[in-house]
Amino acid sequence: MLYYLLEYLNKTFDPPGLDMIKYLTFRSGIAAITGLFMAFFFAPRIIKMLQKHQIGEKIKDFGPKTHFSKAGTPTMGGLIILTCVVIPVLLWGDIKSTYIWLLLVGTMLLGGVGFLDDYLKVIKKMPNGLIARYKLIGQVSVGLLVGCVLYFSPEFADVKSLTTIPFFKDLNLDLSYLYIPAVIFIITATSNAVNLTDGLDGLAIGLTIIAMLALGVISYISGNAIYSDYLNIIYLPGSGELSVFIAALIGAGLGFLWFNFYPAQVFMGDTGSLALGGALGILSVMVRKELLLPFLAGVFFFETISVIIQTSYFKYTKRKYGTGKRVFKMAPIHHHFEEKGWAEPKIVVRFYIIGIILAIISLTSFKIR
Repeated sequence: MLYYLLEYLNKTFDPPGLDMIKYLTFRSGIAAITGLFMAFFFAPRIIKMLQKHQIGEKIKDFGPKTHFSKAGTPTMGGLIILTCVVIPVLLWGDIKSTYIWLLLVGTMLLGGVGFLDDYLKVIKKMPNGLIARYKLIGQVSVGLLVGCVLYFSPEFADVKSLTTIPFFKDLNLDLSYLYIPAVIFIITATSNAVNLTDGLDGLAIGLTIIAMLALGVISYISGNAIYSDYLNIIYLPGSGELSVFIAALIGAGLGFLWFNFYPAQVFMGDTGSLALGGALGILSVMVRKELLLPFLAGVFFFETISVIIQTSYFKYTKRKYGTGKRVFKMAPIHHHFEEKGWAEPKIVVRFYIIGIILAIISLTSFKIR
């Protein structure tokens, strides 16, 4: 909204320096700074409010024993992230853009699903929180909304159900009638993947920031006719506006990480993890890089796979031998390394390094074709 005011003032009075507002890079930078300083301002106040109302994390009995000391740490800190993303986007983004409003709505709806889950667990003292099928209904509904808008809107008629196949030149896949189900699956999967990864201090938010940095570059390039032509990727007019949202999220995420890194003063809870995972999925769908997700969000992907392997193998061996066996000491896989004796910060930083390597591979895939 402030963007429209400054744009009007620039066109009307043409003051020196104000023409910077028309540059996407400037608005993205200022959105990141706004999100960062808002997080520094709001986080201590929200943490105090959560502590005052005794909204603390309950540690599950079957989790790592080292986590018992974290019981009572304020949770639902995703409220900090969402607040410090939405306000900068409303201030500096073009909210008339379909890309922006659809991403905002999808992220906030999933944040609402996560908030309800946290509320039921922490405040209403319901151990399992929101019933799994109701949570799934929320995730599927958001995926259906995003998929239908991208598939049926005349604005996206040229690309409709196309997606890029990584590492191959001039090769796009048309999902046709499978596009909307694919979008639903991706958004549901990514929101759950970040939720599973949110088990160590600073892990989920740090990996999200790394993935978002790569997505910011991709969205900017995809919305630029010259760069997209040079790199031979699908040109998506207007998608560059997504970089404002991404920049705001990176700024807010860095501010949150200040309070969330080991030892954490606050946890994001499902309020944050479902929203961040949903945003990651929605962005990948919007820039037509869905098939790049196993690289771009590789750590989230392996965390999810580790849970699937663990539960599937346990059920198989229990059915066949009468006693369930495990592949990992504990799943998701970050708990496996905890059980091996690795210090929590060591696991987090090493996962960051893996995330950075995978993000670089994702970006270089545009030239290695």
